[in-house]
Amino acid sequence: MILIVDSGSTKSDWIAVDSNGNKLLEKIRTKGLNPAILAEKKLAKRILKSQELRSNREKVSHVFFYGAGCGTENAKELLETVLKDIFINALIEVNEDTLAAVYSTINHPKEAAVVCILGTGSNCSYYDGERLHQRVKSLGYILMDDASGNYYGKQLIRDYYFNHMPENVRLAFGSKFNMDADFIKYNLYKQPSPNAYLANFAEFMFLHKDSEYTINLIKKGIRIFVNNMIMQFKEELKTVPVHFAGSIAYFAQQEIKEVADEMGFKVGNFERRPIDGLVPFHTKSL
Repeated sequence: MILIVDSGSTKSDWIAVDSNGNKLLEKIRTKGLNPAILAEKKLAKRILKSQELRSNREKVSHVFFYGAGCGTENAKELLETVLKDIFINALIEVNEDTLAAVYSTINHPKEAAVVCILGTGSNCSYYDGERLHQRVKSLGYILMDDASGNYYGKQLIRDYYFNHMPENVRLAFGSKFNMDADFIKYNLYKQPSPNAYLANFAEFMFLHKDSEYTINLIKKGIRIFVNNMIMQFKEELKTVPVHFAGSIAYFAQQEIKEVADEMGFKVGNFERRPIDGLVPFHTKSL
């Protein structure tokens, strides 16, 4: 049994297949497994909460894990240790989530492209057809993650409290979410995964795209992301497209294309869930 995992900070999707790519179990979902923000015990607990993973742990021969927070050696090693302890007979391979985004969006295995993730968090890399290049190391959701779910969640809450939202949007936002200050602070400062908590608010934008306020908010975040991340690859952008993965990118396709026209880069493909493109990639090489 081969497990292929696409993990963000909010959720992790697991696919179990045989060496021919045939599905062995229904898609499994666990909470997010970000080793940059979760301790070893918490990571293991989230995996073992799944009855399917628990009962099949000894049958697993390979685990191909792609995850948010796996961009540094320490975080990668921490997660490898957790996975090896659970799937005792498996070969474990842990990569950052950007690589999953690359494999699922490029048009052929040797295509060079700039590849971005806009999900709970955000990231951007250049793939030269063989290797991944990053010009900016991620410092996580407090300092970075522009145009991500948690970025937009933060902006929405701030705009609500600073009275920067149009009244009709503010009323809709306040009726959808618990905006009590103590409740928000409890989730931000006393609960695990505050970035995932913030990202939960982002869906609101896409349900209210009839508002000029919302469109401007989406575009503002994208412009910041382009300036800080995509424009690190100015030379490469002259000859390669920019592909996007993740739910925020998927639902903001129109706004991304408009900002691309403004800022002079070519938009390529969009993939909401990179995991779907990873099964053929891995099984054909086994």
